[in-house]
Amino acid sequence: MTKRIRVMLVDDHAVVRKGYRTLIEEHGTIEVVCEAADADAAYQLYKTKVPDVVIMDISMPGRGGIDAIRQIRLWDPSGRILVFSMHANAAYALQAFRAGAKGYVTKSSDPELLIAAIESVARNRTALCAEISEALATSRLQGDSNAFQALSPREFEILQLILDAKSTEEIANTLHLAPKTVGNYHYAIKSKLGVVSDIDLVYFCMRQGLIAPLASVPSS
Repeated sequence: MTKRIRVMLVDDHAVVRKGYRTLIEEHGTIEVVCEAADADAAYQLYKTKVPDVVIMDISMPGRGGIDAIRQIRLWDPSGRILVFSMHANAAYALQAFRAGAKGYVTKSSDPELLIAAIESVARNRTALCAEISEALATSRLQGDSNAFQALSPREFEILQLILDAKSTEEIANTLHLAPKTVGNYHYAIKSKLGVVSDIDLVYFCMRQGLIAPLASVPSS
């Protein structure tokens, strides 16, 4: 009998996790052994359950998936993590792989591709959906991702929290850092990206496609 792949789901939406669990467990070779709604719970559950594959969302309240990947891989360098995210931007994928992810599939991908990616990552093979492969190739050709490559995974995680309008104190509490340390990271991020102010930082990230501009509000 073939050994089943033990999976942990990490996503902050319970309904979404339920849907993925149903999809995944339709395949008799994969079973969901645990679920987590945030990065801290994911780290603690990983140490208890040690699943074969972690399916990790990136955007979650508080510490995001990039930091969770980094923390899990620090505890278990052989940990196999598959990112399953709405973000199809090359910068997210590059930072996920730098943090230690083994695969990256967007949530717009065909469900069968997710299953194939789980099986590939379980065999310690890299798995990419076509959308991310194309984004990475285009980014490399155009040189667009060079600026974000200069950021460490921790700096990229802090950048996401800054873009979420979190204060220095809120970021410090979320990441268990001193406010002064967060301030130093904040300064380093702006320096590496070549911007002076936070508004310049926001516009820079918009131009790079890291965040979307606000939609116009139709007049009543």
